Amino acid sequence: MSESKNSGIGALSDNLKSVWCSFAGSFFRAGKPTSDMSRAAIMVNNFFLHIHSVKTHINSLRPGFTLGMGLISMMLCLITVGSGVALMVYYNPSLENAYNSVKDINFVVFAGRLIRNSHKWAGEGMIVFVFLHMARVFYTNSYKSGREFNWLVGVVLLGLTFMLNLSGYLLPWDQLSYWALVIVSNIMQSPKELTDSLGLTKYFDVGGFSKELFLAGLKPGKEALTRVYLLHVVFLPVTLMVIVGVHFWRIRKDGGLTKPDNYAPRYEDSKYVIAPDKKGGIFTPAKTYGLMELTKGKTPAVNMDVENTVLSWPNLLVAEAAVFMLCLAGVIAYSYYINAPLKELANPMIPENPAKAPWYFLGLQELLSYSAFMGGVGLPTVALMGLALIPFLDREKDKIGIWFSGKQGKGVAIEALFVGVIALVGLMAFVIAFGWFRKWWPDIPQIWITFINPGVIWVGFMILWALSVTKRTGSTRMGAIALFTMFLLSYLILTYIGTELRGPNWGFYWSKSQWPMH
Repeated sequence: MSESKNSGIGALSDNLKSVWCSFAGSFFRAGKPTSDMSRAAIMVNNFFLHIHSVKTHINSLRPGFTLGMGLISMMLCLITVGSGVALMVYYNPSLENAYNSVKDINFVVFAGRLIRNSHKWAGEGMIVFVFLHMARVFYTNSYKSGREFNWLVGVVLLGLTFMLNLSGYLLPWDQLSYWALVIVSNIMQSPKELTDSLGLTKYFDVGGFSKELFLAGLKPGKEALTRVYLLHVVFLPVTLMVIVGVHFWRIRKDGGLTKPDNYAPRYEDSKYVIAPDKKGGIFTPAKTYGLMELTKGKTPAVNMDVENTVLSWPNLLVAEAAVFMLCLAGVIAYSYYINAPLKELANPMIPENPAKAPWYFLGLQELLSYSAFMGGVGLPTVALMGLALIPFLDREKDKIGIWFSGKQGKGVAIEALFVGVIALVGLMAFVIAFGWFRKWWPDIPQIWITFINPGVIWVGFMILWALSVTKRTGSTRMGAIALFTMFLLSYLILTYIGTELRGPNWGFYWSKSQWPMH
């Protein structure tokens, strides 16, 4: 009895001493990742790591190819979600308490201002880097060879990123968020401009229905705040995570990131790749071999890694951890010095002048000033459809994974850049200086302004230019490069005009110092 008891206590003591080793063994299943086999096994057996492939192509790890834009977007998303969960502890989504709860977060809660700043800037950073990631995928011709569907998924993710940021912008219930909500509700109502012109509103008021559905009434109130909060913390995040999962899954199923057909490993790649146990590929062979015949080159291809790949553990995971730490450090540093705006409590009786949407929608608001329907619904729909159709209209299969598809593509992009700047700046300068139809002919029917306005003219010009490039070069890829370059250019220029050059009553001012005193 005593011996059994002692042996049981001894076994318990030994088990306590080896708890960490036992836990590590149960976690890794195939043992600690100390060999190539166990490193491969951990990627397959771990729930969180299984989304990665066992091996990663060296070209995908080259910073000059991906620029890390997709990784940065994902890391900023994780930072946004984490800080948002922390904010939910203190935020109260009621009309009476929303503004005061945000003030408490800013001035009372320990580190609350830093968390709120991090949430806002990481979320807006997502917009920038999702755009840049999409541009990288496009300019490296990486939306082909079975990846067409994943490009569509990326377009959906771009829209969700915009909606998530916009819904969060509306929650503080200060002057900025309230009047931005008014702008959004007017966009929802903008189809009424078209139905009024056609005399269909009394039969089919889709604009009024959309606005009332969004606001749960005719004007912004507590019901609207509740619906926006529900969108921001439940519907949009869940949808985003599902679509992100599909995006990553398709990357795996499509064979990873694209790589050039003429890819060749370089010995300098070993600077950012951790050497495996098995030497070969881009690494110096462990042995020397005597050749029984004359061959070109210094060494034979001995123990060459399969398709120039390396194990994802630790190569890819180290890169991901490094990107996350850099993103977190950058967001914290920026948030420490730059505060998220918070103005006075929302007052429906005192409108903001100028009443502006958040910066990432100011290009859209610039178009809204000419036609609510075309600027808010028509042209954005055309832009999204154009982005979605790119991989189905450009079916050329050569030069995949190569930036700009070579020298010709670089020339087309530079040409589109210069032509686009001259044409768009010239068009906007003309409109700002001389106005448009309503100023010239006050009684002109609205239908004319709806379908003939600066936004429609610019989109038509971009399409015609892309078609001319396609005809001149005989390449749909070159036409796509021209169109996409002008699309990015127009977003930047219109956003700058709306952000920096529009003042009270949406007038044009070179600087805020020129704004009239009031």
